[in-house]
Amino acid sequence: MDHQRVIRDVTVRLPMASSAQEASRWMVTALSRYTPATISVLLQVHDRLRCVAATGAWQVFATVPPGTGIVSRVYETGGAAVVPDVAADPDYLPVRPDVTAELCVPVLDPAGRAVGVLDLQWSEPVDLEPWRETAQRLAARLGARIVALGGPPAESRSEKLLRHAAALSSAPTEWDLLGVASCAAREVSALSAAVLLIAGPEGALLTPSPLVPGELETRIRAELTEAGPAALARIIDRVHRYGAGYTLGETGQPPTEDYQPLTRAGVRTLVAVPVGPADAGGVLLVADERLLRPDPTTVSLMELLAGQAWTSLDRLRTLARLREQASSDPLTGLRHTGPFGQRIAAATPGRTALLAIDVDGFKNVNDTYGHQAGDRVLVGLARALEGALRHGDELYRIGGDEFVAVIEVSRPEEAVRIAERLTEAARRTGRTISVGVALPRPGESPDLTLRRADQALYAVKRQGRDGVHLAAA
Repeated sequence: MDHQRVIRDVTVRLPMASSAQEASRWMVTALSRYTPATISVLLQVHDRLRCVAATGAWQVFATVPPGTGIVSRVYETGGAAVVPDVAADPDYLPVRPDVTAELCVPVLDPAGRAVGVLDLQWSEPVDLEPWRETAQRLAARLGARIVALGGPPAESRSEKLLRHAAALSSAPTEWDLLGVASCAAREVSALSAAVLLIAGPEGALLTPSPLVPGELETRIRAELTEAGPAALARIIDRVHRYGAGYTLGETGQPPTEDYQPLTRAGVRTLVAVPVGPADAGGVLLVADERLLRPDPTTVSLMELLAGQAWTSLDRLRTLARLREQASSDPLTGLRHTGPFGQRIAAATPGRTALLAIDVDGFKNVNDTYGHQAGDRVLVGLARALEGALRHGDELYRIGGDEFVAVIEVSRPEEAVRIAERLTEAARRTGRTISVGVALPRPGESPDLTLRRADQALYAVKRQGRDGVHLAAA
């Protein structure tokens, strides 16, 4: 094999290439005439290596994340990899089942920085050393041409959207998710500011700002906050009523009244798309203070982003509801045994009081009036007892008509006074309760503390019910 001729023939057309992709494709095609290897060029695009040219493979990895495969290793270290037996290299990514050897070299710019890799894989015996020198010289010429053309290809808007969609689906909380959505809107649209308005129980809510918000976004948030929930609701209603809309950056065209807070902030270009359903969703506002002309494709991408954001947000809320249902009593809405066990496990000796509560005569209610009447009694009592507790006190339903309150007190007498408030609250509903009070002793297990509270409760029952008893310290 005349490797000098290979280098000359493979690189002869590089000066005529008009883009990094075209230069890479010409190199792969020309090189394939001299070797049966599977050949690919991967260039750095955003945070990963993207295959921009390949030949000889049934399937090609379109992108390779950092730290994955021999190609990433070569890119990150800047050193060539000569692998005579791919089965012995743990980083090998299988492209063809018959590949036995791989040669990967970095594509370097004139300053020696890697901008990608040139990768060759063989399925037949090959002398890798001559090909190593040839590949390195080819990669150097390719790197020089790519830099002369402006560097590796920029990430397309659809690729940006795909990347952000993955981040949306993995966001751990609502606020994280909405922050990712705002960042994605700015990056994909190329406009300078993005704000999400999401309908809440007390009106529309502004989503969190980025760590370092831009000046326009800061002004938008200030104006929307000053405008108040009613103005935010009108913006959401408008976008959901009429659909996505965008300005054309024309001077002398007055904005609609609903968008006055935005124009006061300095917005001169706006894309507004609905997010989710009208009654529970919101709106994505993407803006700029420059007079621009967004095209319909930009609006379509924002609609796709809004749809993905809402799907991810709805999933997070569904998971939160399921977790709440799993830890809550479906009848009264109080937390039940699972969270209660976790709470008393963290009880502080001498300060955390357990109040064991039992509804007096509850069996007679069920037997006389039926279970629906009994359910109404329990719900009414649960609300009454919650209302009698202080902020921070916790009430659990641990059985049919059995409740436990966990409260923090400075002395036992304080726990007794709160228990008496509970009995008074119960009487106002037309029912009575018996309450046993116990404070954990040093070294005492939570189960034993609860057992002493139950014993104090039954002492009340023996004394005629409708009262409070404090277990011995």
